[in-house]
Amino acid sequence: MHTVVERELELRLVVPPDHSIPVPARLTYRTEDPYAVHAAFHIDSAEPVRWAFARELLIEGVFRPCGHGDVRIWPTRVDGHTALRIALSSPHGEALLEAPAAPVSAWLQRTLRVVAPGSERTRLGIDEALSALLATAPSDDSGEPGI
Repeated sequence: MHTVVERELELRLVVPPDHSIPVPARLTYRTEDPYAVHAAFHIDSAEPVRWAFARELLIEGVFRPCGHGDVRIWPTRVDGHTALRIALSSPHGEALLEAPAAPVSAWLQRTLRVVAPGSERTRLGIDEALSALLATAPSDDSGEPGI
């Protein structure tokens, strides 16, 4: 059985110099994809903008700057509150988002209760699939050497 942990929250799109625009977002964690966090950003378009990145990256970003390339995350203070800055980069553009740290951290705690760090591999079913594949493989009784 697969479990889904979701959280809707409002992020802020940071627009230079000192402005921000609200962006409704949904964070989703699925046990059938245990290494990833899926984020859907609801902007003024027919479909939300979707990103997926490592759950471990978001966990580390709560405590210290991390990531490089397409996704970077770091903690910061905004108006006396702890927030997370999430920088996203793609061939289509770049965005800097602010997320309230407390609800993101609480949501991450829920994902960690569902799949503990280090146990993600057991959720993929690779060992079971490999065992099933090997159990059903035809035996080679021809006596000929393998390729």
